[in-house]
Amino acid sequence: MNMNTGFEPLRFIGEPIEVEFDHPPALKKKPGRPDRFFWRGELHTIVELLAEWHDYTRHGTMAHNMRDTHLSAAARRGSWGVGRDYFRVRTSSAQVFDLYYDRAPKRAGQGKGGWFLYQELQPASLD
Repeated sequence: MNMNTGFEPLRFIGEPIEVEFDHPPALKKKPGRPDRFFWRGELHTIVELLAEWHDYTRHGTMAHNMRDTHLSAAARRGSWGVGRDYFRVRTSSAQVFDLYYDRAPKRAGQGKGGWFLYQELQPASLD
């Protein structure tokens, strides 16, 4: 999952976060990059999007509950409740983080997924 953009992991975080948007997303299941997030009670304002990628791969039993003809299309654009949208961002404190939106609802009937702070990164060493 780690996009090669001149950064390497500093620390794994893997915690849920709250996010805010200046303009509400048009689509609940594809909200795009937030403008800020709260982690451990601290506000982090996003000032730059460094990279964006998507993983709509179906895993486990979900990988076998779809016809092959539909499976390749779902892997490209996603299907309801499957996949993650990743964003590598720089914050106003100059920290670089990978965060993602998990499209899978956490509870039946919830209808939307959740946001997670995946890892903090640092510039890659020039070894």
